[in-house]
Amino acid sequence: MNVSDARELARALKELFESAQQTLHDAADSPLVERITAHLGCPLTEIPNVALHLPHFEHVNLQRGVDAYLAKHTPDAAWFGIAGNKGFLAVTDMLAEAITGSAYSGTYQLGAVDYTTVSTGPATSTEAVQLGLVCTSAPDGTPVVLAVQGAQEDHGEERCHLILLAADRRTAATVRDEIERSSKGHDVFRGQVLSFGISEHRGNQLLTFLPRPSLQASDVVLPDGVLTMIERHVVRSAKQTEALRSHGQHLKRGLLLYGAPGTGKTHTVRYLLSSLAECTVFVLSGVAMFRHLRATTALARRLAPSVIVVEDVDLIAQDRSYSPDGNPVLYELLNEMDGIGSEADVTFVLTTNRVEVMEQALTQRPGRIDLAVEVPKPDAECRERLLRLYAAGTPMDLPSAEQVVDATEGVTASFIKELVRRAVLRHIDEGGAFDERIVHAALAELTAERQALTRNILGG
Repeated sequence: MNVSDARELARALKELFESAQQTLHDAADSPLVERITAHLGCPLTEIPNVALHLPHFEHVNLQRGVDAYLAKHTPDAAWFGIAGNKGFLAVTDMLAEAITGSAYSGTYQLGAVDYTTVSTGPATSTEAVQLGLVCTSAPDGTPVVLAVQGAQEDHGEERCHLILLAADRRTAATVRDEIERSSKGHDVFRGQVLSFGISEHRGNQLLTFLPRPSLQASDVVLPDGVLTMIERHVVRSAKQTEALRSHGQHLKRGLLLYGAPGTGKTHTVRYLLSSLAECTVFVLSGVAMFRHLRATTALARRLAPSVIVVEDVDLIAQDRSYSPDGNPVLYELLNEMDGIGSEADVTFVLTTNRVEVMEQALTQRPGRIDLAVEVPKPDAECRERLLRLYAAGTPMDLPSAEQVVDATEGVTASFIKELVRRAVLRHIDEGGAFDERIVHAALAELTAERQALTRNILGG
């Protein structure tokens, strides 16, 4: 065989191989590709894609926005999925592989929709599309295919995605913008109590729902006038808010509750949250203060009226002179508090056991903290009220609590709560009357020398 014949044979074999490869490819991937191209009316290679990328905790809101859009424009639209080795590929990469891949590269096929579960409240959840596509249309009737892909945290992808496919980029962008507006209008976070970090409540994701406390003013024992002063500063009706706006007054507020551990700062905050039923609340504590402060303030602005509770704020707001690196998290806190404009209806509620070590730029500069209130150890009147409050569900018979009150001078609310609990335990073990004798026995146990550390922890 001469050189010319060899070249001709090689060319023929190449054409045969390419033809066979294309035939296998077309037969393998046509259902998925044809489902999309038949709806859009043009090849996938000519279709621009427009995307919206969101933090993975926004998946629930994205799904609600998509559902509302489909219900409005194409209520009978049916979702479809992609079958194949999806791994960590994006939807657009899978479709590109479906167009160009060979029979040997795992062509992606038309398949079932993948679903996941997303939280909608402390004890409720719903299904959301983890990977799926649906044929719909733009408001003007132009065909559009939208795809939803959830986060793939196992592969380091912590965002969820909305992808719009349309023959025209403007059409895709129009649909994206309407879905984004719809997601905000159906925001499941609005009016909830939320926390960054893992909790025992449903979801256990980065942003979790917490139950809203349910407390009455009678459940909070503070010196006369203190709770009223706090409420007047923080709790405000929509009518009062509008009146302030009309008079050109700022809405942003800052409250600092300080005092010894166990005096009732957190309990007071819980009462405020129960009184602010229409507000979205974000609770920051522990590691979340260092990692998610910026995300929290951004959400608070979006969901105003809102409250940001920062517990033990001294952990991040310690005076800069105590920190060799100048305390960068403090700078972020100051910037975020300044960055929320005075017209934003956002309240910062900060608590600390160590007000003396806090940064003066936070505690003494106007516009950040508007009201600082000490939550003191209870006086005699408050100690008796606390004793009877914590014993309200017990058979305690204590016509006069004077001796118990005198014996507990200088203790905190937490100490009295533990005192009642131990008295109940003794009553269960010993039987008989639940009277002053039982309470004093429990008090003697708590004040014993070997309980010194316990008393310190409880504020005794």
